[in-house]
Amino acid sequence: MWPQVYTPVAGSLAFSALVAALPIFVLLFLLGVKRKPAWISSLVGLAVAMLTAGLVYGMPAGRLFSSVLMGAAFGLWPIGWVVFTAVLLYRITLESGCFALLKDSIAHLADDKRIQVLLIAFAFGAFVEGAAGFGTPVAVAATMLTELGFTPFYAAGICLLANTAPVAFGSLAIPITTLAGVANLPVDRISAGVGRICAPVSLFIPAYLMLVMSGWSGLRSVFPAVAVCGIFFAATQFFVSNFIGPQLTDIFSSLAAMGAIVILTRVWKPKDTKQSGNASAHSGGGMRHTGGQLLRAWSPYILLVICVSAWSFKPVATWLAAQNILINWPGLHNTIQRMPPVVAQPTAYGAVFNFSWLAASGTSCLLATILAAMAVGMSPAKYFRTVGHTAKQLALAELTLAAVLGLAYVMNYSGATATLGLAFAATGVVFPFFSAMLGWVAVFLTGSDTSANALFGTLQVVTANKLGMNPALMASANSAGGVMGKMISLTSIAVAAAATSMKREDESLLFRFTVKHSVLLASVVGLVTLFYTYIAPGWAP
Repeated sequence: MWPQVYTPVAGSLAFSALVAALPIFVLLFLLGVKRKPAWISSLVGLAVAMLTAGLVYGMPAGRLFSSVLMGAAFGLWPIGWVVFTAVLLYRITLESGCFALLKDSIAHLADDKRIQVLLIAFAFGAFVEGAAGFGTPVAVAATMLTELGFTPFYAAGICLLANTAPVAFGSLAIPITTLAGVANLPVDRISAGVGRICAPVSLFIPAYLMLVMSGWSGLRSVFPAVAVCGIFFAATQFFVSNFIGPQLTDIFSSLAAMGAIVILTRVWKPKDTKQSGNASAHSGGGMRHTGGQLLRAWSPYILLVICVSAWSFKPVATWLAAQNILINWPGLHNTIQRMPPVVAQPTAYGAVFNFSWLAASGTSCLLATILAAMAVGMSPAKYFRTVGHTAKQLALAELTLAAVLGLAYVMNYSGATATLGLAFAATGVVFPFFSAMLGWVAVFLTGSDTSANALFGTLQVVTANKLGMNPALMASANSAGGVMGKMISLTSIAVAAAATSMKREDESLLFRFTVKHSVLLASVVGLVTLFYTYIAPGWAP
């Protein structure tokens, strides 16, 4: 068994952390400075991570390549599978002509681009995040906005920004339950902690979106809608996460926000109806259609909600999970030993790949695509042609997902990610702030709040106990901070770019667009955590 070493460079944590961060620096440089496409940046970053793991950390070659393969497999399943089926569902609605009717129905409800963003990118996206997660909301919402007249770049950027508030409770709160298990803390306590950190941030995210889209004047024009959306979402998020449980937090919060906006638009319309942001002009008003036409147009997404909800129904979910195939990854499972202080005592590092062929959200989405094709009258031949077109469209995005997760797994199993975690933990009294930033870094690397919680949940608790801080609060900050790293992870950028058919050269611009917002919002989460730690500790879970 190979033991991890967390200070391989001259026994220095500082120097070791700088070297461990090399793959991240390379990614940032290639994406943000050289403006290389995400798939090229991810492959180069993976190569650097492999060299660092082998030459600096001394990771045996067999375990190194095995970790790359396991990460790539996870990138393709379940994440890549969800992305593929979500985009396939969109293409069915597009090629069947249903999306034109769907656009008109939304335009009739809200012909202002800003209200459409609140409804689709924020509220509906949060609903899909709560039900499915793993890239589905960005893929679905971004494609909808693109067809409503937004440029691919702006649709992708806005949806990445909007997909922050719900991520911690995504996919029926898998990040929360994972964190509770890893940190050995009660689920309800973690749920309450994340809710108390995220709810104040969720309150102003709709306003933040409007500021990004159209500045202060645009925000003032739609402030009633922004206020209603933020208040109803945040209040519901806080209440459900604290007093009901984490699983349905996103579902209830998104429905409350959508319902509130719809009711408001019945009695109020923005006076300023100019097109906002970089959205292209829209015909405005929308056309009237029969109930049957609207039902047919919306049927693919109605079926998506039904299928995903059925997959989430506990008796069904339990049966589906029983069909999973657990694979002890060859050459990696329990061949590496995690060492203190990352864990309390030397522990074998498991590597079990969960092939959830039936339980995966992507499989429920696949069923929705088959039912949707039938509902809109698409022939089997055309359906399979659409499958082929979707596969071609997503080829480079799937490669990016595989490479990025390969990079993350190499860093995890070599010990490089733990080195970065220990560097953050060494910040002492300001650790509550960096606790959130640690989650942010982990999600940037892995593209998953669930993976970030699995990676650093134990470290957060161990460090909190050493510093005499609230372990549940620090663990919650890991998940809440990680939420803000979602928008800059290469997996999310690849999903958004693929879903909107964005030009490859624009992927680096998308990263540059989101990174400043990501840093700012992650810092806000860190400040909220500091507030609970030192100013209002009685309010913490």
